[in-house]
Amino acid sequence: MSAPHMLVPYDVTEAELLEKAKLQKNFGRYDILFFLICTLVGVDTIGAVASYGAEAFTWLMLLSLVFFLPSAMLFAELGTAFPEEGGPYIWVRMAFGRLPGAINNVLYWITNPVWLGGTLAVLAATVFATFFTGSSELSSFAFYAFTLIFVWVGVLSAILSFHVGKWIPTVGAWSRFLLLGFFTISVIVYGIENGAHGFAFADFNPTYIGFVGLVPILLFNLVGFELPNTAGDEMKNPQRDVPFAIVRSGILAVILYGVPILGILLVLPTDQVTNLGGFIDALKSVFTVYGGSITDGVPTLTGAGEALGLIAAVLFILALLSSGVAWIMGSDRALAVSGFDGAAPRYLGAISAKFGTPVRVNILSGLVSTAVLIGAHEITGGDSEKLFGTVLGLAISTTLLSYIGIFPALAVLRRKLPNVARPYRAPWATFLSILLTVLILFATIQLFLPGIGSDWFGDDFRPGAWAADEKWTFLLVELVPLVIFVIVGVVFWALGKSTREDLATEEEILAAPIA
Repeated sequence: MSAPHMLVPYDVTEAELLEKAKLQKNFGRYDILFFLICTLVGVDTIGAVASYGAEAFTWLMLLSLVFFLPSAMLFAELGTAFPEEGGPYIWVRMAFGRLPGAINNVLYWITNPVWLGGTLAVLAATVFATFFTGSSELSSFAFYAFTLIFVWVGVLSAILSFHVGKWIPTVGAWSRFLLLGFFTISVIVYGIENGAHGFAFADFNPTYIGFVGLVPILLFNLVGFELPNTAGDEMKNPQRDVPFAIVRSGILAVILYGVPILGILLVLPTDQVTNLGGFIDALKSVFTVYGGSITDGVPTLTGAGEALGLIAAVLFILALLSSGVAWIMGSDRALAVSGFDGAAPRYLGAISAKFGTPVRVNILSGLVSTAVLIGAHEITGGDSEKLFGTVLGLAISTTLLSYIGIFPALAVLRRKLPNVARPYRAPWATFLSILLTVLILFATIQLFLPGIGSDWFGDDFRPGAWAADEKWTFLLVELVPLVIFVIVGVVFWALGKSTREDLATEEEILAAPIA
């Protein structure tokens, strides 16, 4: 294992020493980089962002400066000063205690099986249907066959040791480079041959309406620098490798988001860009330059265009799968750590001696993903667009809420543990914590009360699937899952009582083997 050479700055349970002895050090510098690229660059939301038009690019650039860069600095310090397994759970637990850590960790974890089963799997099925069957929808049987395979391949990848499983994020990162790079080149060729819709300089002007709509989606896209630290004790050299990976992945993420968004807007009119199909439609449109045509706004691929479309579809699906795998790998580890730390049931805090991974939590995530997939599909009557939007909203809200506990940890731990060695010290720690927390709070409030402060649930702010007189129903739909997740966190903490009371002695901690 990688138990520390010196005492860690928190009380250690006997269960932690037992389980950490099973961890394997397989997480190197470039593994972390590729892992972060899959974490940060989610191709599932590119269409949703582009649907807001040219100002989406403006807000992406602004938030890269006032959110993305500050969060990179914050996590570079936390990730190198406190590199223990469990990352964000450990930071919140050290800063605020096990109960807040338990609640925060449930929110941090539950997002990902929900996202995998209800958003990524649905989009992957749509991509497969569009390019391989010529239809935007699969039959119910084909839909379930494809999506269940997608979900459980992702779960199996998370179960495998990092020595094997890390290749999924690596393949996923290269899939993004190839897909988004070739799409960008194709947009240029398409523009030369067919012209482009273009946009006026004034279209880039930021608006409050765009801010309210885009901030939750963009923040959802721009979080994740901390995820590799959920496997902190499996890293070969976190003090050296974490800052390296954060800087490079951050730069790549901004490029890999910004350029395709501009490409979509050049190819498609804004009113044709949808949450689910925006990027798919843009791919098909630009690939007609290699073979195919566009009739009444509907692209049809033939010859080389069709062949390249199939290759792009495979890359797209691999990019989606690797996003889910990376987040499942990370958040499942965080939940397992809370299990052997006494903030969740001990049963969940088990590391496989064979794989060095939290197999029980991995399987639980697969079951939750499957339940979300089936339940959401049946509730929405198989409407993929509605299913995608509904689950994406839930995934965004639970994700952002978890960071309300994580971001303040930097300032609190600076005061509580000032003598801990910090290989990297973020400037203006208190300011960074406050700035990032305020942005997350604003985005979260707007998710629950869209347009509040201007025109709550008005036409410019209300989610498209909801009527004007349904704002209280909408609020209830958003709040009920949150309340349930908080209750689960409290129950998990209560069930961990016996584990957290069985503490290891100083001698046992110092004697623990180190990989």
